[in-house]
Amino acid sequence: MIETIILIVLMIVVAAVLYYLVKEGMKLVINAAAGLVILYLINFFDLMSYIGGTAIPINWASVIICALGGVVGVVLLVILNLVGITV
Repeated sequence: MIETIILIVLMIVVAAVLYYLVKEGMKLVINAAAGLVILYLINFFDLMSYIGGTAIPINWASVIICALGGVVGVVLLVILNLVGITV
């Protein structure tokens, strides 16, 4: 009887942890998509040339920065590009 109760409690904890991870994972996916769209638009319209920068490459490093930072990550990439640091 005790084993069954422990198993039920354990399954509830596992379900709660999985729900939290999926919810946070969706935030990362949405941030990455928004950041990549903004980066694509910056490169497509060549907006960096207006302020003295070069095109920002879309690679794994920029995707990770956009996923973790969202729009703030894109701003960070733009600032780093203007300073001359490429990712």
